[in-house]
Amino acid sequence: MLEKIFKLKEHKTNVRTEIVAGIITFLTMSYILVVNPNILSAAGMDRSALFTATALATVIGTLLMAFIPKIPVAQAPGMGLNSFFAFSVVLGLGYSWQMALTAVFIEGIIFILLTFFNVRELIVKSIPKTIKDAIPVGIGLFITLIGLQNAGIIVKNDNTMLALGDMANPHIWVALLGLILTAVLYYKKVQGSFLIGIAVATIFAAILGLVHLPQGSIISLPPDISPIFLQFDWQHLFTIDMVIVVFTFLFVNLFDTIGTLLGVASKAGLTDKDGNFPQIKKALVADAFATTFGAILGTSTVTSYVESASGVAAGGKTGLTALSTAVMFAIALFLAPLFLMVPASATAPALILVGLFMISSVVRINFEDMTEALPAFLTIAMMPFAFSIAQGIVFGMLSFVLLKVLSGKLRHISITMWVIFFLFVTKLILDGMHVL
Repeated sequence: MLEKIFKLKEHKTNVRTEIVAGIITFLTMSYILVVNPNILSAAGMDRSALFTATALATVIGTLLMAFIPKIPVAQAPGMGLNSFFAFSVVLGLGYSWQMALTAVFIEGIIFILLTFFNVRELIVKSIPKTIKDAIPVGIGLFITLIGLQNAGIIVKNDNTMLALGDMANPHIWVALLGLILTAVLYYKKVQGSFLIGIAVATIFAAILGLVHLPQGSIISLPPDISPIFLQFDWQHLFTIDMVIVVFTFLFVNLFDTIGTLLGVASKAGLTDKDGNFPQIKKALVADAFATTFGAILGTSTVTSYVESASGVAAGGKTGLTALSTAVMFAIALFLAPLFLMVPASATAPALILVGLFMISSVVRINFEDMTEALPAFLTIAMMPFAFSIAQGIVFGMLSFVLLKVLSGKLRHISITMWVIFFLFVTKLILDGMHVL
C-alpha cells in the first residue's frame, strides 16, 4: 500500500530509508515542542496547553505535506513568527494573544485564497533562476549557524557579535563527537548514519551527566488544550494595526515557506532544470491549511521547516518521510519526557552536515555577470546574517530588479517581479514608519 501511495520505487527509495529519514527530521526539529510553548507563554498563554497545540499543529501540518504534495517536508509553528506573535504584537503593541491568533487565522484564510487563484505559485515561478540557485546555499549556511549555536560552538558576543564558544563546555564535545562519527558513517555509506550519530551523541551526553533519565513514568496524557483552543478576538478586525500584523505574518511566512520548499525540493531532486518545483501548488495548499488549523488549535503561524533537509540528506524523497515525522510527533504527545531527553548538541551535527550538502548549488550561479552574482550573493549572505530566510530573498530580489534596471536589462524583469518589488518596498517603508 505504501508503494502505491508514495511510489517509492519510482523515487528510488524504500520504506526503511523513508522511516529513518522521518525520524531524523523529527529529532532535528523536536526542540519546537519546548521552544514554542516557552516563547508563546510569554504572551500570557497557557504553557501546558501550548505543548499539546504545538504537537498537534505539527502533526496535522506534516500529514498535509505527506498526503497532498507527498514530499519529505515537515511543518510546525515557525520560529521568528512565534517571537513576532509574542513580543511584537502582544507585548509590544499591547494587544491580546487572542487578537494575535485571529491575525494568524486570517493569514491562513488569505493564503488559501491566494493559493486557489495561483498567486503564490506565480510568485514562485517569477523568482529569477540565480535567486533559486542561491536559496539552498543561503539556507545551508543558515541551518549550519543554527547547528553551531545549538552545539555551543558559536555564541553571541557583545564585541564581535559572534564568537567561538568556551571549549570547556561539554556540549561542544558532544556535538564534535557526533559530527565526526556521522561524517565517517556517511562516507562509508552506513544506512541511518545520521540517526546513529544522534543516538551515540546522546549516550555520550548522558555519560557526561548532561542528560538525565526522566523521573517516574515516561508515558503521560497530553495536557488539556481548551485554554487556547478557538480563542479568537474579532473586535480589532478592521483596524490599521490588524492590517499591519496580518501583512507581516503573510510576508514573512510566504517567503520563508517558498525559500524552504525550493531549498529542500532542490536537494531532494524534486525540481526541474530551471529550478522550478512542479508540486509547489499542492505544497502551498498544505501550508495554507496548516496555518489555519494551527490558529484554531491555539498556536502561531505554521510553516515548512528547514530542518526537513536533514531527513532529505538521510535519503528521504517522498511523503512517507513526512508521514514518519508526523507519527513521531504524535508519539511525542504521550512520551514527551523521553523524546525531550535528546539535547540540542546531539542533533547539531545533523544540521551542520545538511548545511554542507546544501551549498553545492552555488556552482550554478553565474559569477561573471554582476547583475546575476550580486543578487545571488545577497540572498546567500543575508539568510544567516539577518537570521531570516525571508530577508535573504527580499535583499536578493530587490537588488536583482535594481541592477537589471540600471544596467538596461529591463526585459529580464517580469510583471510579477515588478509587483513583488513594489510590495517589498512598501514593506520596508511600513517597517520604517513603525520604528519612527
